[in-house]
Amino acid sequence: MQIDKRNMPSAPASWTLPAIVLIAIHLLAAPAQAQGVRPETVASGLQTPWGLAFLPEGRFLVTERPGRLRVIEADGRVGAPVAGLPDMAVGGQGGLLDVAADSEFARNRTLYFCFSEPGAGGNSTALARARLSADASRLEELRILFSQKPKVSSSLHFGCRIVEARDGNLFLALGERYHRMRDAQTLDNHHGKVVRITKDGAVPRDNPFVGQPGAMPEIWSHGHRNPQGATLAPDGTYWMHEHGPQGGDEINVPLPGRNHGWPVITYGEQYGGGRIGEGITHKDGMEQPLHHWTPSIAPSGMAFVTSDRYGPGWKGNLLVGSVKFNFLTRLELAGRKVVREHRLLEEQGLWIRDVRQGPDGFIYLLTDNPRGLLVRLRPG
Repeated sequence: MQIDKRNMPSAPASWTLPAIVLIAIHLLAAPAQAQGVRPETVASGLQTPWGLAFLPEGRFLVTERPGRLRVIEADGRVGAPVAGLPDMAVGGQGGLLDVAADSEFARNRTLYFCFSEPGAGGNSTALARARLSADASRLEELRILFSQKPKVSSSLHFGCRIVEARDGNLFLALGERYHRMRDAQTLDNHHGKVVRITKDGAVPRDNPFVGQPGAMPEIWSHGHRNPQGATLAPDGTYWMHEHGPQGGDEINVPLPGRNHGWPVITYGEQYGGGRIGEGITHKDGMEQPLHHWTPSIAPSGMAFVTSDRYGPGWKGNLLVGSVKFNFLTRLELAGRKVVREHRLLEEQGLWIRDVRQGPDGFIYLLTDNPRGLLVRLRPG
């Protein structure tokens, strides 16, 4: 590693060579100490894991995209597939995707999961609710709460990230199914939208398009492409990120009724080159992303650090994985502005699919490949 000496202060003449060497060592070591984490494998042998939730007593719930749900014990033992899942359209980017445990899971054993649902016309993203049996072997009282409309013949851009808001309602981020990208700008469908429903599948009365003719009442925001991460900020605000095309991956804070622009405005371009939409990045009435990556990193998973496990430098930071470059990015924020980005674990080669902070304050990752891992990040 080379040190750029142009902006370094000169040493006083009274300093000895050992003192200068010690300070140089300190300058090199400080960034590593501030950012250092080491991955610790909790469980292995998972097939294309996609979504992670936390259960009591240190257990985990993991989805595998080919259509399996598994409980992982605190000691890393991987259970047999949980019975009772519905039929799925497995293939391409589709299958069993995200999972979330209800905030009152210890009392009601309720969980939510989203998946690619087959049906007339093709498939679409669906959100289901079920109870996990007392022995965690099967799902009971399964109910489909929401089905994206219309169904189309596609194996791409399902979106499918679930977040329970503090008011108890559920956010579900939905992709625009790739070939139907123009649907993201119209309100008569669920493609390229964030929807908001109750835990019973009803439409909250304060949704922004309730009562508007021709608009789907579940819609919260629109103009999205392919959301792959979503979470609540420490203040309870809903944040999400989405894949751009060739460039233009975005972090957004979707507010009720707002239009986030896809595919009219974007920082990306067609695969292989060429403009998309109007070939512009700004337009009146369309939201700007809080942050964007150009070129793309293919963001995946998303979590705020609220624990003290990693020191004060991490608290309040936003973590996002990359499935393109196999790193974890740590974003320092000033309000809703990204002021610094640190890329971690690049040498590990982890194809990160999900990022979560556990009840124990540690950060957990899922790696998306046929021999996937559940990983805990230890400071150090």
